[in-house]
Amino acid sequence: MKHPRTDLAMESFEGAQETSIPGVQVSHWNVADIQMTEVIITDPDSSQLLGKPCGSYLTLECSLLRERDPDARLAMSNLLGEELGRMIAAENTAPVLVIGLGNRFITPDSLGPRTIDRTLVTRHMAGSAYAQENMRSVCAIAPGVLGVTGIETMEMAQSLVEKLQPRAILCIDSLAARASDRIGSAIQLSDTGIQPGAGVGNHRRPLTKETLGVDVIAIGMPTVVYAATLARDAFAALAQKDGTPCDEDALDRMERELLGQEIGDMIVTPREIDSIVQDASGIIAMGINRALQPMLSDAEISAMMD
Repeated sequence: MKHPRTDLAMESFEGAQETSIPGVQVSHWNVADIQMTEVIITDPDSSQLLGKPCGSYLTLECSLLRERDPDARLAMSNLLGEELGRMIAAENTAPVLVIGLGNRFITPDSLGPRTIDRTLVTRHMAGSAYAQENMRSVCAIAPGVLGVTGIETMEMAQSLVEKLQPRAILCIDSLAARASDRIGSAIQLSDTGIQPGAGVGNHRRPLTKETLGVDVIAIGMPTVVYAATLARDAFAALAQKDGTPCDEDALDRMERELLGQEIGDMIVTPREIDSIVQDASGIIAMGINRALQPMLSDAEISAMMD
């Protein structure tokens, strides 16, 4: 089976072109004009079929985010905060470590570092006059990329886990989508950890519960799509416009041939990617802050983020 080049589990399931797959449960519902899709993979064979580790993947999708609709942005951050809050053990007082993956100097890859800039860090305030009793301990880091620092993200994460003994790790990263209209309009939340650089084919050592010994929650938004995928979609659209039957096998062969050429590794991002990443980092940071500091009001969180 040919896997679609995507980091979104829901798109991997769509690409399988099956109504049901053993060991895979897919649910859809809507909340405040946000489409929610949950994919739960429990079977190892199905995991291999979809190219995604066993676990839970929740995608929150709203096209109004691309229009910078304030109500949609608020609803998305609220829902993200609620879902994150359910995944993090509240009774554990150990700090939560937030890691922003990516290169802040490359806009489509800067979502992680930019989110860290707006995440409320409180671990250093413990016992000080500035700390509130209801604040939870949070620490954050944007480790950069191997090509800049010469240090694997996994090496940094292992050292921090050994020192901090966090109750959970939140990893934020840019993703690659199969459908271009999901760029800037969808956020995926999963409990399977993350593999830095996977979205652009630059696979590094994975950050998972198995490798770090602590729960790793991955949060990401698509910021790029592969050029070969766009070419495939363009030919399909032209065929449909001319009334010609769409030959999926021919389109698959064309995409495979393109993937074998230089264009195969080319990725494309929208021209408004600067505003997309800026908005997305604020939405995700607000969701994280709501989840980790539930005793603070929205006004208090917003004031500390500015």
